[in-house]
Amino acid sequence: MPHLATYVGLVDHSEQVLADSFRTVADGHAHVADVHHLCLTLAGMCDRHREQLAPVVERYGEEDLDEPERLRADALLQAREGEIGLLRDLQDLHLLASLVKSTWVVIAQGAQGLRDRDLLEVAQSSQQETDRQLTWLNTRMKAAAPQALIVAP
Repeated sequence: MPHLATYVGLVDHSEQVLADSFRTVADGHAHVADVHHLCLTLAGMCDRHREQLAPVVERYGEEDLDEPERLRADALLQAREGEIGLLRDLQDLHLLASLVKSTWVVIAQGAQGLRDRDLLEVAQSSQQETDRQLTWLNTRMKAAAPQALIVAP
């Protein structure tokens, strides 16, 4: 099952990149209380997804891919400043979370084909939590946009 191993590696690495990026944004925007606390909470979700994936990695293996690194914006290594910086950081997080979600969707389909209930449960629960991450990011971008785009610095 070399192709499943490719996607297991992709989602494992993508979840790690997303968790690291959530923490970077939390630290970089610590003065914005909701962003700081929720980004740390969402990073914890990513960590749990990776913990739940560990038995799958043992069963099917994983290929190490550089895909998430290629998609990861350099700015997430360091948070941007100001309102527009926060908005752009949230967009970068959304891009990464979208990659994670679509990868879980693909893995869930593979799990159904393999009739692997354990893998399907991990994929579905992780996908649902990633949906919650995306919902918060969308809501927070909508809240940040007027301040960032209209108010003069």
